[in-house]
Amino acid sequence: MSNALHELLARQVEAGTMPGAVGIFGAQYEPFSVGLDAPDGAPLEVDAIFRIQSMTKPITAVATLRLVQEGVIALDDAVATWLPELAEPRVLPHPDAPLEDAQPARGLITVRHLLTNQSGYGMMTTDSPLKQAMIEAGVEAGSEPVALSAQEWLDALASLPLAFDPGDGWRYHHSFGLLGILLGRLGHGSTYDVLAETVFTPAGMTDTEFTVPRDQAHRLPAVFQRGAEGFEQCEPAGAGFYVAPTPFDVSHSELVSTLSDYHAFLSALRDGRLISPDFRDELCRDQVHPAAKAPDSFFPGFWDRAGWGYGVSVVTHGPHRGRFGWSGGLGTDFFVEPDGRICVVMTQVAMDERVFALLAELRELGEA
Repeated sequence: MSNALHELLARQVEAGTMPGAVGIFGAQYEPFSVGLDAPDGAPLEVDAIFRIQSMTKPITAVATLRLVQEGVIALDDAVATWLPELAEPRVLPHPDAPLEDAQPARGLITVRHLLTNQSGYGMMTTDSPLKQAMIEAGVEAGSEPVALSAQEWLDALASLPLAFDPGDGWRYHHSFGLLGILLGRLGHGSTYDVLAETVFTPAGMTDTEFTVPRDQAHRLPAVFQRGAEGFEQCEPAGAGFYVAPTPFDVSHSELVSTLSDYHAFLSALRDGRLISPDFRDELCRDQVHPAAKAPDSFFPGFWDRAGWGYGVSVVTHGPHRGRFGWSGGLGTDFFVEPDGRICVVMTQVAMDERVFALLAELRELGEA
């Protein structure tokens, strides 16, 4: 199966979708790389370190479930116990309502709400007053590194109303920033300490952190976006936000990782070495009630064949029912088939129509 993936990625590099990529697909770990680390650059190394962005979410989810399994926290615990900033949430009568119409929420945000993107916080899909307020407060999601420290980000987010009562709707992204901060407030060390103890160390992940150590910065490729004249650099190679030390507390931020590390994570998750099989099965089961799957909660058609588990999307219909996975906004993607085969692809181009087309073809390849 890696041969077919190799052919797909090599063809996409030749077509100019991205300068290069690394990948793996199959029952065995047989990694490969194609193309360059930059336009007119050097060959992309298979051990390159990538900014995985939202592929952080499954890692955070597994760390949380590990703590649930150990009795440290429960799925239906109110997070305000550890995040008192969220103790008195206010909610809009509908997501596009004026902010002054907000009223006290009917209930508190729970750990389960964060894991399932149903906290009431998240990306707004219309040009609403709440979306504008999120932009002005500096908490709107995007492909750029976070600009606020964890505490500043939390305070800014908590000052805004929820788009809906916790559990009543689905909006992407912000719940996992809150979950990252929560992990660091449970009394078991920093967020990184918790991730290391519950996921990185038991899975054997040696290159996954919030930043790249300076002595390994040469392994961090630049990131590009597509411009009118070709690829434009938006994050430098071996420098910038993701090279240590962190500029501030980044508990709400996203990780860097490698093909090898992410495969190790998925293998350990698949094999029940991180969380029990029962928790793993719940992670990759659709956890979102149909009433919460509004057409405007994410991009058009998202719910047609997909659901959301704990930190991952889940295929709910068709020949790959039960497959779970997710993407990162800077051109990374993974999925795990029901038969246990693992696919991971990492590139260095921000998501655009051509990268989305690549990922769609990648998922068709999975049917072979």
